[in-house]
Amino acid sequence: MFSLPRPPHGTRRRTVTALGVLGAALALTATTVGGATAAPRPDRDRVTVEPGEAYMGAGTRVHEGAPAGEPSPGVLAPTDGVQGIDVSHWQGAINWTSVRGSGIQFAWMKATEGTGYKDPRFNTNYPAAHAAGVIRGAYHFALPNASGGATQANYFATNGGGWSRDNLTLPGVLDIEHNPYGAMCYGLSTTQMRTWINDFYTAYKARTSRDVVIYTTASWWNTCTGNWTGMSAKSPLWVAHWTSASAPALPSGFPTWTVWQYTSTGSVGGVAGDVDRNKFNGSRDRLLALANNT
Repeated sequence: MFSLPRPPHGTRRRTVTALGVLGAALALTATTVGGATAAPRPDRDRVTVEPGEAYMGAGTRVHEGAPAGEPSPGVLAPTDGVQGIDVSHWQGAINWTSVRGSGIQFAWMKATEGTGYKDPRFNTNYPAAHAAGVIRGAYHFALPNASGGATQANYFATNGGGWSRDNLTLPGVLDIEHNPYGAMCYGLSTTQMRTWINDFYTAYKARTSRDVVIYTTASWWNTCTGNWTGMSAKSPLWVAHWTSASAPALPSGFPTWTVWQYTSTGSVGGVAGDVDRNKFNGSRDRLLALANNT
């Protein structure tokens, strides 16, 4: 679904001009929006990502670029329904009170990657979102070529991916997408990838009692798992499809979506710069049911 050519560098919102991009990027200074301090953002059109830099959608952007159909920078639509965001250290300091005041009801934040990386802002974001009344959760950026699924699930559960029934904590997320560091499917066959995902799911559920949420794209899932239908009855689907269409394209086997990441260039009070925006497929009561496993 992201098969359109990568747009020219600079078509996405930046604080640098087309001339002297490298020098300007090196000299980039922090700004503030809604009480949030802007950190240097990853260049989402470049073709390399350093270890630990991955964020939701990083692999898709590296391999396929931003689709021409993605909403314009700063877009807020579709703002109907239950709205959320996802963040990592790239968003810098976040004013979670302002985020909640902007109508954001939920947020997932990066906790871990592989078995050797912890997001440096997770321990600040996680309790701060909770204190502001944002229903929060953690996500793990999967590296299936680095270690087994069970190993990474346990690392995630130990380092932020746990769960408690406190009316404000969502189950953890397995971010499984295009490999931003190399081959799209991490060098695994479709059978090996299915086993890896199932091992992650089983270990995470044993640790937390919860079904892990799967974040992916239709293109990656269909290619790298071979149109696998084996997770559709076990894991809620968080689908990434950056488009202004009224509904996302779904991976094979999933009859519907639970969360839809509809743009990577959203704007939210309390967050400086672009932020991924998401929509929950249901009412706030259903979101709380997901959080509380009811």
